[in-house]
Amino acid sequence: MATKLNVQAYLHAQDLIKERHYVIDQRDDWSEHRPSAATEDRFIQDRGWDEYRNWYLAVDDQQDEETKSRYKFPYGDFEKVHRCGLLSAESRAGQYKHHDVETAVQHLLDMLDEQS
Repeated sequence: MATKLNVQAYLHAQDLIKERHYVIDQRDDWSEHRPSAATEDRFIQDRGWDEYRNWYLAVDDQQDEETKSRYKFPYGDFEKVHRCGLLSAESRAGQYKHHDVETAVQHLLDMLDEQS
């Protein structure tokens, strides 16, 4: 798998944090806060793939562009950045040795710490 940082999503997350569109929640909240598959489908139908990809910090360039399997490491609920989503992404990126994603997430978490 050729998973790499989605720079577009990373910049989008930074903008959201600067605009104070975030939730400071707990690590274990992600299972409740993460969008469901049905919510993802509705978002894609309403807003399209270009906006969908903004919410995933990595892409697998071996997957087709208009498939959910291409996009990895979600970090928000299509409205706000969630701290719990970033913590989950950081943990999984470290586990799978996606260091570029892990570094980006650490920066986003630092931004949240500075804002709150």
